[in-house]
Formats: sequence, C-alpha cells, structure tokens
Amino acid sequence: MRIILDTMGSDNGSYEFVKGAVLAAEDLDVDLVLVGNEKELCAHLSKEDPQGKYRKNISVIHASEVVDMHDDPLKVMKEKPDSSMTVALRTLSEGKGDALVSAGNTGALLTQATLIVKRIRGIRRAALAPVIPSATGIAVLIDSGANAECTPEYLYQFALMGSYYAEHALGVKAPKVGLLNNGTEEHKGDEVHREANRILTEAGQRGEINYIGNIEGRDGPLGKADVIVADGFSGNVYLKTMEGVGMFFARELKNMFMASFKGKLAGLMVKGDVAAFKKKIDYNDAGGAPLLGVKKPVIKAHGSSKAKSIYHCIIQAIDYIDSGMTIHLERSLKGENAADE
Repeated sequence: MRIILDTMGSDNGSYEFVKGAVLAAEDLDVDLVLVGNEKELCAHLSKEDPQGKYRKNISVIHASEVVDMHDDPLKVMKEKPDSSMTVALRTLSEGKGDALVSAGNTGALLTQATLIVKRIRGIRRAALAPVIPSATGIAVLIDSGANAECTPEYLYQFALMGSYYAEHALGVKAPKVGLLNNGTEEHKGDEVHREANRILTEAGQRGEINYIGNIEGRDGPLGKADVIVADGFSGNVYLKTMEGVGMFFARELKNMFMASFKGKLAGLMVKGDVAAFKKKIDYNDAGGAPLLGVKKPVIKAHGSSKAKSIYHCIIQAIDYIDSGMTIHLERSLKGENAADE
C-alpha cells in the first residue's frame, strides 16, 4: 500500500509531513511518497531519520511550486502545473499511489481532485466528510464545504456515501442517517430539504440506509445520528461552530481551574478525565476529512496539522482503502445515469 503526501501549502510546512511520515513508517506496513521541494524534504528526512532506517519505505518526488491559500482554485492547474498538489494528484491518478493526503488549499484540492482523479461514475458531486465527536462516539458530517448549493439528489448521494464510509471504514454498525434541517418535522426546511427528506425516507424504506429523518443542529453532538447529511454551506457553518464551541469550552474550563487554589486542587483531581475529554475533541487524533466520491481516496488534512495529525490521516487513508468504498459505489450506482465528466 502506498500513500502520497502533498507536503507543501500547509500552515506548518513540509517538516511536519516528514515527521508524520517517519512515525507512520515506524508503526505501519505502508510505503510513503513525499511530494514537494526535494532538497528541503531530504534535509528533513536526514534530521528525522539520520540512520536512513525508513528510507526504503519513504520516497520523494520533486515539485517546484506551492499552492497557497490565496490561489484561485480554478486557475491552479494552468498557473502552477508543477505545484506539489497538482503533481501529487497526477501521481495518484496515474496509479503510482493508492491514496493521497494534503493539508493545502481546500478549494484547489477539491477542484483538482475532480478534474485529475475524477469522480466515481454516477456520483454527481464529491463531498467532504470529516469525522466529528459526539456523545456516543463519532459521527460523519457530509458535506462540510465542497458544495454550497445542493439538489435533493446530491443530498441523497451524500447519505449513501456517508453511510457506507461510516460502516465500512469506521466500523459503525447500521449507521443512523439524519438530514440536518431547521426542525425535525417533515414539513420543515426549504423545498430542497423537504424533497430530500422524502427521497431519503423512501431510501430508508428500501433498506438502502438507516434513515431517521430530519435532525436539528443540537442532535449531532448528542449522538442522535451517526451520519449527518448537509449542504456544504450549512455543514461548514455547523463544523466551524462546533470547533469554536469546543475551543471556548476548553479555554473556560482551564480558566476555571486556574482561578483559585480550590480550582487548581479540583483540576488535579480530574486531570485524567479532562485529558481524555481533550483527546476526544482534538482534531489531531481524528485525522482529516475524506473527499468521498472521487475514484481514489483523498484526505484533506487540517491546514495547521502537525506530525501527529498527519500520522492519523495516513491511518485514515489506509482504512478508506481497506473499506473498498470506491468499488462498492461503482457497483451500487450501476444503471444510474452517469455523472458529467
């Protein structure tokens, strides 16, 4: 199994990718391909693996350009054909790797993955599907920003993809699927969401998914659904709100424990429990957001990912490959009208 890492364009640079790759080479049976500035990457490898113990499992492909956060996603391929992201996606498309991890420009990654790797035949739109914490464990949020405007058909396909990923890559048995809406009643939402609810209800009755109906924003963290289906605009707002609430809660909890001697004493007593809670909501342990619907696994890592997060993204990519999701979707969508290439 070979995982390609786009090492350029993230907040922390290529060094964290090299550290993450060495961690993975130590623990996992996997080959890694680092795409980026060859001189820089080799220098980092010499520092992290001075004995060259893992060089047989880690190779480097040179790329001379970087996609930054200000680049226009629609112009990247033309203006920066030798960017690490473009080279990495091309390498994946050519069959020289099984999956890709990138922490670069999200819009550029989505656009280029669709154009270079291409969508699975029958899938109308690829979608970002991060794993988020919930009261019962984890949940898949799909879509979290790739498609601001959706049709009912897109939301139906998101439900299929999210459900399969949750079950076969994350091990959630018969995942409960909910449609994010502004109320649980059938008549809630705009025309798109009312029609999507009808289509998903019928899909549930056919046994395609375990559909539980409309859910509200508060239901996700409380664990009501294992797969939260949303248009990209609503899903992105939902995700960022959860991140903000988590950061606010962690900060206020720390301030409370540090405010007085009594608080510090209480903090010592619950230190282990607090650490476990922080681990549950830490994106470094969750990995990245898989881009579901393209022909090969692409994982979008957080822009500020460090080595630990890259390591977990590599594990996530391996789980995605092992799930057989691409083959399953191609078979299940056979007979449907093919998506525009």
